Amino acid sequence: MVKEDEEYSEEEEEEDYRTENRGNISAVFSVISSVLSGFVRNWRCFKASVMLNVPSQSFPAAGSQQRVAPAGQSRNKVALKPGHSLLDWIRLTKSGRDLTGLRGRLIEVTEEELKKHNTRNDCWTCIRGMVYNVSAYMDFHPGGEAELMRAAGIDSTDLFDQVHRWVNYESMLKECLVGRMAVKPSPALQAQTEKTESTHLNGLCAPPPLKLEPLSAPPPAKDHRPRYDWFQTDGTVNIVVYTKRKIPSSGCAVVDLQGDALRVEMLLGKMSYLLYWRLSGEVQGRVDVQTAHSVGKVQVCLRKSAKDKWTQVGQPLDLHDTFTQCKDRGLFYRECVLVSKTEVTHDTQVLRLQLPPGSRMQVPVGRHVYLKTSVQGTDVVKPYTPVDQTLIPPAQSSAEMGLHIHLMIKIYPDGVLTSHLANLPIGAGLSVGGPEGSFTMRALRDVTHLYMLAAGTGFTPMARLIRLALQDLTLLRKAKLMFFNRQERDILWCSQLDELCTKEERFEVEYVLSEPADSWKGRRGRIDACMLQNFLERPENSKCLVCVCGPTGFTELAVQLVRQLDFSEEEIHIFQG
Repeated sequence: MVKEDEEYSEEEEEEDYRTENRGNISAVFSVISSVLSGFVRNWRCFKASVMLNVPSQSFPAAGSQQRVAPAGQSRNKVALKPGHSLLDWIRLTKSGRDLTGLRGRLIEVTEEELKKHNTRNDCWTCIRGMVYNVSAYMDFHPGGEAELMRAAGIDSTDLFDQVHRWVNYESMLKECLVGRMAVKPSPALQAQTEKTESTHLNGLCAPPPLKLEPLSAPPPAKDHRPRYDWFQTDGTVNIVVYTKRKIPSSGCAVVDLQGDALRVEMLLGKMSYLLYWRLSGEVQGRVDVQTAHSVGKVQVCLRKSAKDKWTQVGQPLDLHDTFTQCKDRGLFYRECVLVSKTEVTHDTQVLRLQLPPGSRMQVPVGRHVYLKTSVQGTDVVKPYTPVDQTLIPPAQSSAEMGLHIHLMIKIYPDGVLTSHLANLPIGAGLSVGGPEGSFTMRALRDVTHLYMLAAGTGFTPMARLIRLALQDLTLLRKAKLMFFNRQERDILWCSQLDELCTKEERFEVEYVLSEPADSWKGRRGRIDACMLQNFLERPENSKCLVCVCGPTGFTELAVQLVRQLDFSEEEIHIFQG
């Protein structure tokens, strides 16, 4: 039997991934990772490193298997069936099809369990501690089915290294990831974990390995604390954070390089993991961040100003390497620049703020940030929930994420902050703090029906939630928004919501106006029990979540009515600024 491994979820742990950093190659791959070559080439920061902590002076090295095979040496390529090219594999992995058979769950796999999956239509294999279901890849493998079946039901790390050690299989097979391998530590390794002093790698603490027991025994105590490592090349310093859980598509990293101080924060559900140094040497002002979402790895790249060898990342600053509740962290601000204003309605704008070159802010869905500015000599602070540039924006690479923040703001003529923002010129500075908020991905686990009740700018947390639900929730059957406004002209992103309804059959929106024109054909009035009874369906074998956001009076009444319809506290989430 396999054991469900909830350690990949938000507030639980994952053992050491045994993941190594790999360099890029420009040769055309004829093996299972060729589809990701373009992605790998974009990891500019990691070009000179082949193995973690081992800078390479020549890559690929002479005699490396990463070089072109010698003349006359067979690559064992076979003719692929029509419709099974590399591009076809790309399309398949992006189609949303469940390639693991586990409906998005990640599990822990014993050696005994791995051996059971050794047939053509049920083929699992283990590479460097991670288990993949490669059944769907059989007909796409350039080496043929027979070659891939050599890895069926076994730890194929050595076999893999003999043929294509250089391949970034983590990215190539990320949609095939079953989970991690349960490996019993050796007696020597067990003794090592009982020492009071931690071992060190590159001057930094390494985590104790996880002690795993047979599946029949009670589960061992789990260390859900993230860990980090670092490595350097002649021109870069790279910090690698292993979060020990899957990372949502919206990301979790907040990075700030201010002068010679580097602050790296991972927002992991209700928890925050912080790294904070006074750097050992000078670096250029820009940082790059890469995220491997499926394995929970974040890599931060700094560019050295001089090609010096560092002995450590730097001197730890206050609260360095701490893991605590997000609510217990103090606000950290960075100075952003207003680069554009876009009109949404007659009284609402989207402000686009550009972060400084040394900052990246990946705001998790449902979290808010704080705007701070000086108005007549007084600091004024107010929370706002970021939106995307549009309701369903173009896909971004992890390197592009977190460069800008978009805030949808309603301008009140007598509002101290909003009237100031309305008159703020392009190029002006604004301090942005956070992110903060209580919403976590745990609330969405196994949700089949997502209901959203929003009034006015209470729509802002729903905007990104809609996108996340439709793109990331594999079990989702329906996402419905009931959107309350005064007049038709007040409806935010109305045309985009309508367009999404026509393109996505799982999404529905219903507008309710309290002061409609005579020509309005939609719902009229204010929120009431009858309205919600028809809207909040509970089909058989469903799991529902109701999210509410709006003015205080609206929110209190909406939550009261939802509770009267027998929705539990676990099925209701209130977004509050």
